[in-house]
Amino acid sequence: MPPQLPVAAGDSRRWEAASKRITSQRDLQRFLGSDALREFMAFLRALNTAVHGRLLSEAVPCSEAVTHLQAILTQLWEWVDEIPPLQQSLRYGNPAYRTWLQRVIQHAPEMMTQLLPPNLSGAQSELASYWVDSFGNSTRIDYGTGHETTFAAFLFCLARLSVVGHSDAPALVMRVFAQYLKLMRRVQTTYWLEPAGSHGVWGLDDYQFLPFLFGSSQLIGHSSLEPSSIQNDGLLKAHAPDYLYFAAVHFVRQVKKGPLAETSPMLNDISGVPSWNKVNSGMFKMYHAEVLSKFPIMQHFLFGSLLPFPDS
Repeated sequence: MPPQLPVAAGDSRRWEAASKRITSQRDLQRFLGSDALREFMAFLRALNTAVHGRLLSEAVPCSEAVTHLQAILTQLWEWVDEIPPLQQSLRYGNPAYRTWLQRVIQHAPEMMTQLLPPNLSGAQSELASYWVDSFGNSTRIDYGTGHETTFAAFLFCLARLSVVGHSDAPALVMRVFAQYLKLMRRVQTTYWLEPAGSHGVWGLDDYQFLPFLFGSSQLIGHSSLEPSSIQNDGLLKAHAPDYLYFAAVHFVRQVKKGPLAETSPMLNDISGVPSWNKVNSGMFKMYHAEVLSKFPIMQHFLFGSLLPFPDS
């Protein structure tokens, strides 16, 4: 987990709305060599370790903050019911998505204020920046791994503020992040969002990466399930409710018709890796190379006082 901020009651530190700071490859390289990225990756590794060998269905302690995050995500799910897609012939980019996302933006300040203790209320605008950018882009009507990374950054910021702590790490993945994934898969398929920064067939998934990272950690040391088990449709369906990795592959198989070797050759190749340990370590390298190191994705990433852009 990231180092906590020395925040006192009635804290008067200067909070700021998070903003984009990467405008060139040089900026990106500064970020890739920064303490901010090292702390962010340490946070992801802490979450990764926290779910090692654990099932989504098992009991996990949930703090008040985690419970509140789940309630907010449930509310966003209900808004999809209230805002059905408009009838149109276009496959991608249903404009009803803009209405849904606008409601998320409108209610973000009050949602963040409810999540924060009184002495941290000044941080709500900074948190809200990450929150609203986690659910896609209303102009392009798209969503991708950059938005997913922003949601992870939102959780990182909560950890820096001590709103969540070490004991919350399993629940942040197994409850909050898992619920966020389900919500965004529903938003994707309801409003036909364009995939942002997609690698096409040469990516793990058109929209998300982290379920493969955290999901492979869940499977480390499993007595019978192996990376090659994703080739078995029966095993895939049976274990999707318990493992983020299997759920992610199952979703890909649902939305992409055809043999896995043709629709998702990267996933197909990974199924030949001998152990989940190697898959998991490879996922961290791939995430750094294919998400964090890609300018088209990271030019939209946000920085503020909680996750600062490195000084020149």
